[in-house]
Amino acid sequence: MNRTPLLALTILALALAACSSTGTTRVAQVPVTPQPVVTQPQPLVATSAQTVQTAKLTTSIADGFVDPSALALMTAKDSNEANSAQFYALQFGRPGAPRQWAGDKGTTGSVAVGPYVRVNNLDCRDFTHTVKVGGTDYVKKGTACREQNGNWSVVQGAA
Repeated sequence: MNRTPLLALTILALALAACSSTGTTRVAQVPVTPQPVVTQPQPLVATSAQTVQTAKLTTSIADGFVDPSALALMTAKDSNEANSAQFYALQFGRPGAPRQWAGDKGTTGSVAVGPYVRVNNLDCRDFTHTVKVGGTDYVKKGTACREQNGNWSVVQGAA
């Protein structure tokens, strides 16, 4: 009698028995590391009236939002109206829709803004502020960014 087929059958049976499950399963525990959530940046909009008012008061046209030649000719009322228009155009304005303002003695102006752009984790916008004093137009173009405290400031090096 040839024992080779019997031996092969026995080895096969042992191999299959070794593969069978005993009912216990071991699972390696791997620590879960939280991954950062990536979201589409949205413009930061001040939520409280107090925050808006504070930011409006500290956004000054004297800080590069208006041509210096026009600034020298403007009255306090002109500056106040221009400041307000500049802030609200940057904060809430639609791209390409100018915000008009009028001051003393026929001085007028308008502020147009571009879309929001994210730069170094800040919301920024291009702006064009035109002031008309005594029949002469003074145009200032630049880029302003909203700081973490809500204030808008002209980016250095902007035209």
